[in-house]
Amino acid sequence: MPALMPTDFYADVTFLGQVKNRDAKLASEPLAEVMARFDGPEGEAHGGLTRLSDSRVTAQYKKGTVIRNTRQFSILSAEELALIAADMGMDAFDPRWVGASIVLQGIPDLTLVPPSSRLQFPSGATLVVDMENRPCVLPAPVIDAEHPGKGRAFKPAANNRRGVTAWVEREGLIRMGDRVRLHIPDQPVWTHSPK
Repeated sequence: MPALMPTDFYADVTFLGQVKNRDAKLASEPLAEVMARFDGPEGEAHGGLTRLSDSRVTAQYKKGTVIRNTRQFSILSAEELALIAADMGMDAFDPRWVGASIVLQGIPDLTLVPPSSRLQFPSGATLVVDMENRPCVLPAPVIDAEHPGKGRAFKPAANNRRGVTAWVEREGLIRMGDRVRLHIPDQPVWTHSPK
């Protein structure tokens, strides 16, 4: 019995980006296509099969512990970016400012899709959603460089709208304009969650 259900939710790829050197800058550079390999998007600073643990998982690991890299891709929603921009008093929000790998248009509440959902591309490339990508203050200086004084507004405006992180389950080419299908786990919500 299949554990994942194909849904009737599809999205279009409206942006592809790459951060080549995270130490040099957070912002991503636009691409027309990207090859998704098991160790992440080719040429991406956030790629690799493993990564060092950070503040997001300090309840599980000491900072700097080598762990599986489930943050190979940063995927955002065009609709949620528009809401972030409106809350920040801006006409538009450039996904490059937050180092976006992919922007999708068409899946409602993308940031809140269940962990372990799959995003399947026409080439067969499949990304597994790890979890919500929590907003932080790191994009503030990047935003301020183009819109002085707006950077501090990003973190509260992006709450539950910052998109998701994902890793490669099946390799394949991802292109601008691709139509992506959402698959979700066939599993009830765990009723014992501490929230």
